[in-house]
This record gives sequence, structure tokens and C-alpha cells, in this order.
Amino acid sequence: MRAVVLVGGFGTRLRPLTFSIPKPLLPVANVRLLEHVLAGLGAAGVDEAVLAIGFKPEPFLEAFPDNVCGGVALQYAVEPEPMDTAGAIGFAARFAGIDDTFIVVNGDILTDIDYRALINVHRSQGAEGTIRLITVDDPSQFGVVETDADGWVQRFVEKPQPHESDSHNVNAGTYVLEPSVLARIPENQPLSIERVVFPAMARDHVLCATVMNGYWIDTGRPQTYLQANLDLIDGTRDRILASVGPQAHIGIGAVITHSVIGDHAVIGEGAIVVDSVILPGAHVGARARVEESLVMGKIHNGASVTRAVIGTEGVVSDGQTVSDCAIPDPATMAKD
Repeated sequence: MRAVVLVGGFGTRLRPLTFSIPKPLLPVANVRLLEHVLAGLGAAGVDEAVLAIGFKPEPFLEAFPDNVCGGVALQYAVEPEPMDTAGAIGFAARFAGIDDTFIVVNGDILTDIDYRALINVHRSQGAEGTIRLITVDDPSQFGVVETDADGWVQRFVEKPQPHESDSHNVNAGTYVLEPSVLARIPENQPLSIERVVFPAMARDHVLCATVMNGYWIDTGRPQTYLQANLDLIDGTRDRILASVGPQAHIGIGAVITHSVIGDHAVIGEGAIVVDSVILPGAHVGARARVEESLVMGKIHNGASVTRAVIGTEGVVSDGQTVSDCAIPDPATMAKD
């Protein structure tokens, strides 16, 4: 089976981290996000994935020079312009010549979904498309999906207020589609699958959805990217990954608590790191304290950093205290 993986976003919410590394290549517990996604697909029988890339394929080519990720063979479909979700799916599927049932996933979602079970639901329903749903306590920040008793989609409600929908089931960004869906997507035109294609399929009574709860997180914000890392080292997930990269340097007397330390990162003597991710190559100086933060750049001796995002060009000076900020400020940085 083949899959289309949507990796074309700009990673705006994770800036300044994503100024230097595309979001799908950011590490989660010292393994690239995309490798987590592809390994899950490969375990379900996906043998080839097409990456729908919006710009700059070079970092992906450099990361996977043999065109294999997580045991899955890769193709790269580079959009000539931003195509939105349906446009990107159509472009990538046509590029790869997909002509059978295929899976679509958002490349910034980490989940422990049973893809085989989702495929089985899709086939048993005889649907043209199937959406994986998850149940949330507060659906007001999501796109709610309403279904009938047999699982056929009836209506979509975007970010509903309490009186607008009784459903707490939301689109989890994983789909099984038949190649006939491509006929609904004009070639080389930006188009949304959530706002245009799926509602049309629902009206035609060919779109179903099924609730498959379990671990699911959108890693696209600093808080959730941090959480996704910590979830893989503290037993929240079924598996636990190494929290300290083998080439990291930890100084004498440094204290690392519930944190991830990347390869070639340096933690100075007496430094304290709590509930944080120190990315590969980052530097935390002697006696510095870092809490609830994401660090790519340099934190110098005796500094204190709390709930901050420090990009690769970010510097916190000796003894400086910073909190609840991004350094450098993404608003002041030009994107190449």
C-alpha cells in the first residue's frame, strides 16, 4: 500500500526553530518526527510514501539520501505553488501514479493508531473515503465531524460553539481514500479537502468516519512539540526512547530532569534542565537553569530560561533571565 504524507507547511507556529529545520525533520526524543510517522505506516504495510512538499526539498534529500525513511521507500512531490490540502494530495498522488486505495496523513501528527483497523473499516463500509476521528473534551478548537449510526458523515462544523453541535468527535488528520477521489480534485489548483472535497463526498453519501481513540498529538505548536518529546521518555507512550543522545556532553554536577538532550548538545557544569528539550548542537552554560523550554541556540553561564523557544541563532547572555518568549523574535526575522 502507498501513502501520501503532507509535509508542505511552513511550520509558522514553531518558529524560530523551523527557520533552520523543516518541521517534519525536527527530532522527537532524538528521532526525526517524519521517521516516527513513516515507521508507523510501515508497520501497517505501507511500502512507499509520497512526501507532498511545498518548498525546499533539499533538507529531505539530505536527511534520507537513500530515499528510505522508517523502512518505507520515499518519493518527493514538490508543489509548484502552495496547493492547500486537497491540491497537495492530488498533486502528490498523480505524481506517484497512485491507482489503488491509499492512506493520507498529516506529517506533524504523532499517533499510535492502528492503520490496519482503519483500512478494514474503510473496506467494510465500501466507502470512497474514510476519516479517522478522535474524541476530545472541548471541540471548540477543532473541526467536528457528525456521523449517522452507520458511520456515514452527515455534517462538518468548524470550531463549534456548544449550541452548534452535540458531537465531540474531531478530524484527526488521517484518511483512507480511493483513487476515484482524485477526480474530485482539479489538477494544479489550490483546494481544501476539509472544506470542499469532504463536504461534497458527504453529500454524495460516500464518506464515512470512525472513532479510533488513543495517543494523538499535533506537534505543530511549541507546547505540543515539547509534550510529544516528553511523552516518549516518561512512560506516557507504550514505548520509551533514550532521553540523552549518545554524543551529548553532560558536565559535572549537571542535573537533567524529565528532559531530552540531543546529540552533540552541551550541558555545562552545574546546569539544571527541567521539562525541556535541548536540541542537537545546542549549548547550555555552566550553572544555567532551563525549564519548560525548547533550545537550539546558546544559553550562557548562569542564565535562567523559562517557557522559552530559543532558535539556532538565539543567544541568552551570561546571567540573563528570560521567560515566555521566542529568541530571536520570529516577527523580526526574514524567511529565505
